[in-house]
Amino acid sequence: MDTSLLTTLLVFRNTIREELIRSVHVYRVKGGKEREIEREFVFSEGGSYGEMQARPILMLQKFCISQVSQGFQDGVWLCIFAFHTDHNPRFSSIPSLLSLSRNPKLEMIPTLLDDLRVINKLECISESRDIPSDSPGKEWQEKTKDFQPSRKTIPVLRQDLNCLPEDDNDMSESLDNELNDETLPGLIEKKKRAPSGHIAKIELPDLVKYFDVPIVEASRKLNVGLTVLKRKCREFGIPRWPHRKIKSLDSLIQDLQEEVKHKETEDKDAAKAVAERKRKLESEKENIEKKPYMDIQRETKKLRQDFFKRRHKAKALEKQSSTVSST
Repeated sequence: MDTSLLTTLLVFRNTIREELIRSVHVYRVKGGKEREIEREFVFSEGGSYGEMQARPILMLQKFCISQVSQGFQDGVWLCIFAFHTDHNPRFSSIPSLLSLSRNPKLEMIPTLLDDLRVINKLECISESRDIPSDSPGKEWQEKTKDFQPSRKTIPVLRQDLNCLPEDDNDMSESLDNELNDETLPGLIEKKKRAPSGHIAKIELPDLVKYFDVPIVEASRKLNVGLTVLKRKCREFGIPRWPHRKIKSLDSLIQDLQEEVKHKETEDKDAAKAVAERKRKLESEKENIEKKPYMDIQRETKKLRQDFFKRRHKAKALEKQSSTVSST
């Protein structure tokens, strides 16, 4: 089969038996019709990988394949990778389990490996189109001959030197917030590319150290470009830089710590309950640091909303009381 006609690839992991992997492949054939194939694999952590005879399970479900994204779950099957040629972007991240460079065992299952190679090739072509050539031709030189950089275009120039333009608001922080009068002059200087040896040595624990800061600052501390860091994130299965999630959890933990101190003098049982909730948040933060693709729990989101309402109400009462006292 000609894998160049691949239009969709979905990879699911069994949440009970994590060594079981299922994939759904959609190919466009002659006449514009589509052909769907479902496969099942065994990813043995201590042994080899292999493909098994699979009866369709996922394709029999009622969900629309074209709408499935990473994180979607149907029963015990969790989608860990979703590729769609007609989506922009085509996919959010490649988990390390499916990374061609980090998981050599994929060579044992060519039916999945071939499609992953097609996707990787498409991604490389897409990135090369977005980055200007190091040796621009006459046409490029004529277009940029009279170009004068302004404050608004400086971040784009900076990115073109060592990274791609921003494409995800959650994945990175706005560069405009990072600029000031002292750093502006340095932006017009061409940045040196990080050595390949240095990039190869960066592992997940190195990224975890900087989860509490914006991705732009993390790339500076790691001494790599923003694009390199984003590629590393995709390599480790991190769809979005977890700075905001970590910051939000830290804020909630601090709020609960203050509430514990306040409750201890009034109701010890209530203080114990709040302390237990604080420990759960600390555990959740540790889990997100280990598995950055995890989302904040629904219960935590509700707690965050409650604290926001409390602050808003307190500010409104404070404003009202100040208005009454002044009158």
